[in-house]
Amino acid sequence: MENDSYFTLERPGRYELKVKGSRFIGHAMSATLEAVAERLIDSLRKQYHDATHHCFAYRIGKGDHSLIRLHDGGEPSGTAGRPILEAIDHRKLTDVVCVVVRYFGGVKLGTGGLIRAYGETAAGALDSGETIEKYFETMFRLIFPYELAGIVMGLVKKHGATIDKADFSMETQLDVRIRKSKASLLRDALLQGTSGKIRIEELPLE
Repeated sequence: MENDSYFTLERPGRYELKVKGSRFIGHAMSATLEAVAERLIDSLRKQYHDATHHCFAYRIGKGDHSLIRLHDGGEPSGTAGRPILEAIDHRKLTDVVCVVVRYFGGVKLGTGGLIRAYGETAAGALDSGETIEKYFETMFRLIFPYELAGIVMGLVKKHGATIDKADFSMETQLDVRIRKSKASLLRDALLQGTSGKIRIEELPLE
């Protein structure tokens, strides 16, 4: 079966870490659009306006179409944004933004210390949120004679598809969504079960 699922955050997470006087506060949240991620980052920047550093990373989208952005927030290059992104990727998450702010405590942590602190804070924020598995879906419009409604509805239910819209007029029409890896099975079952007396159109998903 093709890989048609992905993991993201259903509920946000927060985590706090203190290292040698410095205070690190991490927030992890779901974001399906770059504009949403940037708004969340800006909101936390205002909330922690007195923090010494504001660092973040996010991954939006799936596979080759992922959008990745990271920011060290004034820390040495590669010591903040990169470990935050690695915490996201280690958990195989997407559509996620993670922000870590630091209040400097007077003691320099060094490159290794910063990488560990930002990575641990990001990991803690992500783990304190609630992860959910979601699926890529296919949308079909099914058009068929009303007398076949019982057969079609039964097959739709059997294959775990969800009905988004129904129109029981002279020619019955259903808009259904189904997990992508099961779409061809449903299509074949509908064509066989109705002896080809059904029109199946694939619709774009919004």
